Amino acid sequence: MSTDPAENLRKRERGAIIYQAYSRRSGGLSVGINLFPDQKRCSFDCPYCEVFPVKTAYNFSIPVMETALTDALAEARKKGIKAEDICFSGYGEPTQSPFFPAALETAFYIRESEEVKADLVLITNGAGLQNKDIFDLLLRSALKGLKIWLKLDAGTESWYRAMNRSAVPFEQLTAKIRDFVKHAPVVLQTMICSIDGAGPPPEEKQAWEALVTSLALEATALKGVQIYGKARPAPEDPLAEALPETCLEERAASLRAAFALVGKEIPVQVYP
Repeated sequence: MSTDPAENLRKRERGAIIYQAYSRRSGGLSVGINLFPDQKRCSFDCPYCEVFPVKTAYNFSIPVMETALTDALAEARKKGIKAEDICFSGYGEPTQSPFFPAALETAFYIRESEEVKADLVLITNGAGLQNKDIFDLLLRSALKGLKIWLKLDAGTESWYRAMNRSAVPFEQLTAKIRDFVKHAPVVLQTMICSIDGAGPPPEEKQAWEALVTSLALEATALKGVQIYGKARPAPEDPLAEALPETCLEERAASLRAAFALVGKEIPVQVYP
Protein backbone atom coordinates (compact mmCIF):
# COMPACT_ATOMS: atom_id res chain seq x y z
CA MET A 1 0.00 0.00 0.00
CA SER A 2 1.39 3.41 -0.97
CA THR A 3 2.05 6.04 1.68
CA ASP A 4 1.08 9.68 1.35
CA PRO A 5 4.38 11.62 0.86
CA ALA A 6 3.43 14.26 3.45
CA GLU A 7 2.57 11.60 6.04
CA ASN A 8 5.79 9.73 5.24
CA LEU A 9 7.77 12.92 5.88
CA ARG A 10 5.96 13.48 9.18
CA LYS A 11 6.84 9.94 10.28
CA ARG A 12 10.49 10.43 9.39
CA GLU A 13 10.56 13.78 11.21
CA ARG A 14 9.15 12.11 14.31
CA GLY A 15 12.09 9.71 14.19
CA ALA A 16 14.53 12.56 13.75
CA ILE A 17 13.14 14.52 16.70
CA ILE A 18 12.43 11.67 19.13
CA TYR A 19 14.78 8.70 19.28
CA GLN A 20 15.34 5.76 21.60
CA ALA A 21 18.77 4.65 22.73
CA TYR A 22 20.43 2.58 25.43
CA SER A 23 22.28 4.97 27.73
CA ARG A 24 25.17 3.66 29.80
CA ARG A 25 24.84 6.61 32.18
CA SER A 26 21.08 6.21 32.56
CA GLY A 27 21.43 2.46 32.86
CA GLY A 28 18.71 1.62 30.37
CA LEU A 29 16.35 3.09 27.81
CA SER A 30 16.69 6.80 27.20
CA VAL A 31 14.11 8.59 25.05
CA GLY A 32 16.01 11.42 23.42
CA ILE A 33 14.72 14.77 22.23
CA ASN A 34 16.64 16.32 19.34
CA LEU A 35 15.88 20.02 18.83
CA PHE A 36 18.10 20.17 15.72
CA PRO A 37 16.86 17.50 13.27
CA ASP A 38 18.11 19.53 10.29
CA GLN A 39 21.79 19.97 11.24
CA LYS A 40 24.20 20.11 14.15
CA ARG A 41 24.24 23.37 16.10
CA CYS A 42 26.51 23.72 19.10
CA SER A 43 28.56 26.39 20.86
CA PHE A 44 31.26 23.74 21.43
CA ASP A 45 33.23 21.85 18.80
CA CYS A 46 34.52 18.89 20.81
CA PRO A 47 36.83 16.61 18.78
CA TYR A 48 35.38 13.55 20.54
CA CYS A 49 31.78 14.43 19.59
CA GLU A 50 29.97 11.48 18.01
CA VAL A 51 27.59 13.61 15.90
CA PHE A 52 28.55 13.20 12.26
CA PRO A 53 27.83 15.95 9.73
CA VAL A 54 24.14 15.95 8.86
CA LYS A 55 21.98 18.14 6.65
CA THR A 56 18.31 17.29 6.26
CA ALA A 57 15.02 18.90 5.29
CA TYR A 58 13.46 18.01 8.64
CA ASN A 59 12.13 20.82 10.82
CA PHE A 60 11.55 20.80 14.54
CA SER A 61 7.99 21.34 15.70
CA ILE A 62 6.37 21.15 19.11
CA PRO A 63 3.27 19.23 17.86
CA VAL A 64 5.46 16.60 16.18
CA MET A 65 7.60 16.33 19.31
CA GLU A 66 4.52 15.94 21.52
CA THR A 67 3.01 13.18 19.38
CA ALA A 68 6.29 11.35 18.86
CA LEU A 69 7.31 11.48 22.53
CA THR A 70 3.90 10.23 23.66
CA ASP A 71 4.08 7.41 21.08
CA ALA A 72 7.64 6.42 22.09
CA LEU A 73 6.72 6.20 25.77
CA ALA A 74 3.58 4.20 24.95
CA GLU A 75 5.60 1.82 22.77
CA ALA A 76 8.09 1.22 25.58
CA ARG A 77 5.28 0.52 28.05
CA LYS A 78 3.65 -1.89 25.61
CA LYS A 79 6.92 -3.82 25.36
CA GLY A 80 7.31 -3.83 29.12
CA ILE A 81 10.41 -1.65 28.96
CA LYS A 82 10.91 1.12 31.52
CA ALA A 83 12.12 4.43 30.12
CA GLU A 84 14.82 5.53 32.54
CA ASP A 85 14.77 9.08 31.30
CA ILE A 86 13.53 11.60 28.76
CA CYS A 87 16.65 13.42 27.68
CA PHE A 88 17.36 16.65 25.82
CA SER A 89 20.50 15.99 23.81
CA GLY A 90 20.57 15.34 20.05
CA TYR A 91 22.56 17.17 17.39
CA GLY A 92 23.78 20.11 19.46
CA GLU A 93 23.38 22.24 22.56
CA PRO A 94 19.66 22.15 23.44
CA THR A 95 19.60 25.58 25.10
CA GLN A 96 20.64 27.18 21.80
CA SER A 97 17.31 26.28 20.22
CA PRO A 98 14.55 28.90 20.23
CA PHE A 99 12.18 25.97 20.78
CA PHE A 100 13.88 24.87 23.99
CA PRO A 101 11.62 26.65 26.53
CA ALA A 102 8.42 25.37 24.88
CA ALA A 103 9.89 21.90 24.35
CA LEU A 104 10.88 21.71 28.01
CA GLU A 105 7.39 22.72 29.11
CA THR A 106 5.90 20.11 26.78
CA ALA A 107 8.20 17.38 28.12
CA PHE A 108 7.21 18.22 31.70
CA TYR A 109 3.54 18.10 30.70
CA ILE A 110 3.80 14.75 28.92
CA ARG A 111 5.71 13.15 31.77
CA GLU A 112 3.08 14.25 34.25
CA SER A 113 0.00 13.57 32.12
CA GLU A 114 1.23 10.14 31.04
CA GLU A 115 2.34 9.36 34.63
CA VAL A 116 5.76 8.39 33.36
CA LYS A 117 8.19 7.46 36.13
CA ALA A 118 11.21 8.61 34.15
CA ASP A 119 13.71 11.34 34.91
CA LEU A 120 13.67 14.44 32.75
CA VAL A 121 17.29 15.19 31.86
CA LEU A 122 19.10 18.03 30.12
CA ILE A 123 22.63 17.37 28.86
CA THR A 124 24.22 20.80 28.46
CA ASN A 125 27.62 22.38 27.96
CA GLY A 126 26.62 25.29 30.17
CA ALA A 127 27.19 28.01 27.58
CA GLY A 128 23.49 28.92 27.71
CA LEU A 129 23.91 30.04 31.32
CA GLN A 130 25.30 33.31 29.97
CA ASN A 131 21.79 34.13 28.81
CA LYS A 132 19.80 35.38 31.82
CA ASP A 133 16.53 33.99 30.47
CA ILE A 134 18.06 30.53 30.05
CA PHE A 135 19.80 30.76 33.43
CA ASP A 136 16.50 31.59 35.14
CA LEU A 137 14.58 28.93 33.17
CA LEU A 138 17.07 26.21 34.12
CA LEU A 139 17.05 27.33 37.72
CA ARG A 140 13.25 27.12 37.91
CA SER A 141 13.22 23.82 36.04
CA ALA A 142 15.92 22.25 38.22
CA LEU A 143 13.97 23.13 41.34
CA LYS A 144 10.90 21.62 39.65
CA GLY A 145 12.67 18.32 38.98
CA LEU A 146 14.73 18.70 35.78
CA LYS A 147 18.02 16.84 36.18
CA ILE A 148 20.84 18.89 34.70
CA TRP A 149 23.98 17.09 33.52
CA LEU A 150 26.44 19.94 33.15
CA LYS A 151 29.63 19.52 31.14
CA LEU A 152 32.95 20.42 32.73
CA ASP A 153 35.68 18.79 30.69
CA ALA A 154 38.62 20.93 31.82
CA GLY A 155 40.22 22.72 34.72
CA THR A 156 42.62 24.83 32.67
CA GLU A 157 42.06 27.08 29.69
CA SER A 158 44.59 25.21 27.56
CA TRP A 159 42.84 21.84 28.00
CA TYR A 160 39.47 23.52 27.54
CA ARG A 161 40.64 24.82 24.16
CA ALA A 162 41.78 21.32 23.19
CA MET A 163 38.69 19.49 24.46
CA ASN A 164 35.87 21.90 23.65
CA ARG A 165 37.26 24.35 21.07
CA SER A 166 34.66 26.94 21.99
CA ALA A 167 34.61 30.69 21.47
CA VAL A 168 33.08 31.04 24.94
CA PRO A 169 35.89 32.24 27.27
CA PHE A 170 36.81 29.61 29.84
CA GLU A 171 36.76 31.98 32.81
CA GLN A 172 33.39 33.37 31.75
CA LEU A 173 31.93 29.86 31.41
CA THR A 174 33.23 28.61 34.76
CA ALA A 175 32.05 31.79 36.51
CA LYS A 176 28.49 31.17 35.30
CA ILE A 177 28.69 27.52 36.28
CA ARG A 178 29.90 28.56 39.73
CA ASP A 179 26.99 30.98 40.06
CA PHE A 180 24.47 28.39 38.91
CA VAL A 181 25.52 25.57 41.24
CA LYS A 182 25.04 27.92 44.20
CA HIS A 183 21.32 27.91 43.45
CA ALA A 184 20.40 24.65 41.71
CA PRO A 185 21.18 20.93 41.95
CA VAL A 186 23.35 19.59 39.12
CA VAL A 187 25.42 16.60 38.06
CA LEU A 188 28.81 17.45 36.60
CA GLN A 189 29.98 15.38 33.63
CA THR A 190 33.57 15.16 32.44
CA MET A 191 34.91 13.45 29.34
CA ILE A 192 38.44 12.11 29.75
CA CYS A 193 40.22 11.08 26.57
CA SER A 194 43.44 11.75 24.72
CA ILE A 195 43.85 14.54 22.18
CA ASP A 196 46.52 14.14 19.52
CA GLY A 197 47.81 11.09 21.35
CA ALA A 198 48.22 12.74 24.75
CA GLY A 199 45.95 12.58 27.78
CA PRO A 200 45.37 15.43 30.23
CA PRO A 201 48.70 16.64 31.69
CA PRO A 202 49.28 16.53 35.48
CA GLU A 203 48.60 20.24 35.94
CA GLU A 204 45.24 19.83 34.20
CA LYS A 205 44.23 16.95 36.45
CA GLN A 206 45.10 18.99 39.54
CA ALA A 207 43.29 22.11 38.31
CA TRP A 208 40.17 20.15 37.37
CA GLU A 209 40.04 18.43 40.75
CA ALA A 210 40.52 21.74 42.55
CA LEU A 211 37.77 23.36 40.47
CA VAL A 212 35.28 20.54 41.03
CA THR A 213 36.05 20.45 44.75
CA SER A 214 35.51 24.20 45.04
CA LEU A 215 32.20 23.87 43.21
CA ALA A 216 31.16 21.10 45.61
CA LEU A 217 31.84 23.40 48.55
CA GLU A 218 29.74 26.20 47.06
CA ALA A 219 26.94 24.14 45.54
CA THR A 220 23.41 24.03 46.85
CA ALA A 221 23.37 20.35 45.92
CA LEU A 222 26.00 18.75 43.73
CA LYS A 223 24.24 15.47 43.00
CA GLY A 224 27.21 13.69 41.53
CA VAL A 225 30.11 13.65 39.12
CA GLN A 226 30.14 11.49 36.00
CA ILE A 227 33.55 10.67 34.58
CA TYR A 228 33.15 9.06 31.19
CA GLY A 229 35.39 7.91 28.39
CA LYS A 230 35.21 7.94 24.61
CA ALA A 231 33.14 4.90 23.67
CA ARG A 232 31.78 5.78 20.23
CA PRO A 233 33.31 6.74 16.87
CA ALA A 234 33.57 10.42 16.00
CA PRO A 235 33.99 12.26 12.68
CA GLU A 236 37.48 13.46 13.62
CA ASP A 237 38.89 10.12 14.77
CA PRO A 238 41.68 9.48 15.62
CA LEU A 239 42.22 13.04 16.88
CA ALA A 240 40.47 12.01 20.12
CA GLU A 241 40.99 8.49 21.44
CA ALA A 242 39.87 6.48 24.46
CA LEU A 243 42.20 6.17 27.43
CA PRO A 244 42.49 2.99 29.54
CA GLU A 245 39.75 2.55 32.10
CA THR A 246 42.41 2.73 34.81
CA CYS A 247 43.01 6.40 33.94
CA LEU A 248 39.36 7.20 34.57
CA GLU A 249 39.27 5.17 37.77
CA GLU A 250 42.39 6.94 39.08
CA ARG A 251 40.81 10.33 38.48
CA ALA A 252 37.64 9.21 40.23
CA ALA A 253 39.52 7.83 43.23
CA SER A 254 41.51 11.05 43.57
CA LEU A 255 38.35 13.18 43.42
CA ARG A 256 36.61 11.00 46.01
CA ALA A 257 39.59 11.50 48.32
CA ALA A 258 39.47 15.26 47.75
CA PHE A 259 35.75 15.30 48.56
CA ALA A 260 36.39 13.32 51.75
CA LEU A 261 39.01 15.85 52.87
CA VAL A 262 36.44 18.65 52.74
CA GLY A 263 33.68 16.57 54.28
CA LYS A 264 31.62 16.02 51.13
CA GLU A 265 29.91 12.72 50.31
CA ILE A 266 29.20 13.09 46.61
CA PRO A 267 28.90 10.10 44.26
CA VAL A 268 31.63 9.88 41.61
CA GLN A 269 30.77 7.38 38.89
CA VAL A 270 32.91 6.10 36.04
CA TYR A 271 31.57 5.18 32.60
CA PRO A 272 34.44 3.88 30.41
